[in-house]
Amino acid sequence: MKVQILILLPMAFLLPPGTWAGEIIQGQEAKPHSRPYMAFLDIRDGEKRSRCGGFLVSENFVLTAAHCNGDEITVKLGAHNIQQRERSQQKISVRRQISHPQYDKETLNNDIMLLQLTKSAKLNRWVKTIALPLANNTVKPGTMCSIAGWGRTSTETKSTPDTLQEVNLKVLKDDVCLKNPDETYYDYDASTMMCVGDPKKGKASFKGDSGGPLVCGKTAQVYTRVSTFIPWIRDTMRRLQP
Repeated sequence: MKVQILILLPMAFLLPPGTWAGEIIQGQEAKPHSRPYMAFLDIRDGEKRSRCGGFLVSENFVLTAAHCNGDEITVKLGAHNIQQRERSQQKISVRRQISHPQYDKETLNNDIMLLQLTKSAKLNRWVKTIALPLANNTVKPGTMCSIAGWGRTSTETKSTPDTLQEVNLKVLKDDVCLKNPDETYYDYDASTMMCVGDPKKGKASFKGDSGGPLVCGKTAQVYTRVSTFIPWIRDTMRRLQP
């Protein structure tokens, strides 16, 4: 079955002030290898080391969030437990990091980045690409989607899980992120971001999951509204193909 991918780089979730979309809050462990498009990003930036999620959109390109940049990035594909040497895993370094030219690191608008791998991934039952949505395709409020990643599972702890976690989330009306007086996403831009989450149940994505896809039905999004950036994504991939 073709998986539609409405890209939502975990960013515009309704989160308490001070938190960062990227953790799987009130989620559960995913069925091993049920999301073969998922990519784990090991990021080195000077002495600092961090992690992000991403997803494979072609054999040699991973899509993630622009704030997941660093001096050196290694991508792990086909992983469920990132601390184990699973035979399904492929570890590939990143050749090029291409952030969107209008990315604003202060407001995090246009927070999207393509990673060109040093070699093509070998597609198999553990490693597969996910389809991009049509340009300017939108997801209706009320739609149930899911997000996955290896980020923190609680706002109370800094520890991160070794296995892939997932949670179901609802697409909300833009007004929820624009006008919520207690949990406002101050720099929310409805033209490039998506408002997703469940403030009543406390479900969200959190640190470490940034860059992973929000899968809605048969399409992937990221908390950056990926469909808005389809022309840039396709042009960039076409230009850099060998």
